[in-house]
Amino acid sequence: MQKPVRWGVLGAARFAREHMARAIHAAEGAEFYALATSDAAKAEPFQAFAPGLKVHSSYEALLADPEVEAVYIPLPNSLHLEWSLKAIAAGKHVLCEKPMTMKASEFDQLIEARDRSGLLVAEAYMIVHHPQWIRARELVQGGAIGQLRHVSAEFSFNLTDMTNIRNRPDTGGGALGDIGVYIFGSARFVSGEEPTRIRAANVQRENGVDVHVQLMADFSSFSYSGMVSMRLHNRQEVIFHGTEGVLRVAYAPFNSNIHDLAQILLETGPNLRQQERFPGVNQYVLQVQNFGRSLREGVAYPCPLEFSRGTQHMIDMVLEAETAGG
Repeated sequence: MQKPVRWGVLGAARFAREHMARAIHAAEGAEFYALATSDAAKAEPFQAFAPGLKVHSSYEALLADPEVEAVYIPLPNSLHLEWSLKAIAAGKHVLCEKPMTMKASEFDQLIEARDRSGLLVAEAYMIVHHPQWIRARELVQGGAIGQLRHVSAEFSFNLTDMTNIRNRPDTGGGALGDIGVYIFGSARFVSGEEPTRIRAANVQRENGVDVHVQLMADFSSFSYSGMVSMRLHNRQEVIFHGTEGVLRVAYAPFNSNIHDLAQILLETGPNLRQQERFPGVNQYVLQVQNFGRSLREGVAYPCPLEFSRGTQHMIDMVLEAETAGG
């Protein structure tokens, strides 16, 4: 039997407490071993489901712990690159929340550090581990909707708390970095194509942070329209429109079984509809297990840094279009 991967988590972030730390604890082949936080009270909710958890009072102490093999980084966006590089320098495998960098060119530092160290370093882009998205890719690339001609994608929620890190420029906030990765990365993952140009970009800002973004883009063989907003009611949907059919990844394309039940709907005629549902799948657990398999068995990781760099490059393209006046 293979030794479980011992994980450490840098910081007692709410998302780590509610989702990723629990996923590490639940995943096969993983052990939620250590947490770094200077506030003992923040460690208590983690210890409630992981009683044997080791708590370090600083990030540096956790990285110096020889028993920690891999680290998960849920820190504010502006700290992702810095602490990923520090973790690599400490000899730890890294799974870091998205966006892992604030510019595509910064991924080059991570790729170079990964290749030099031989460690597994990845962005925590969980949807590519979900069978919902793997199935969507199979259907589209397998010709189920004919030739893909257009993709539309929307992701919105209403965040009015201005102290939240997503609403603050100093922590790398903004809709593009927080949820643009989903509407861009999902289209790239399913189609296997990259954007060639941004035709229009309408970026609305508050306090220096992009809170609502609409755009139109061209990929190699299809057009694209997208919207992300932190000022609209909750909505998640991605539609792949082909010459012979339409594939909808609706209700819960990104927060499956949390926002709603994961499902896809294939329409190829007036009375030809095929629905597939994915109840009970935890994409965070699958992400941790795939990370562990890559470490222990050498299986290719589903979301390498090169893929994540491509998504950040599309975000950069949108921001460049904004600067150029749309």
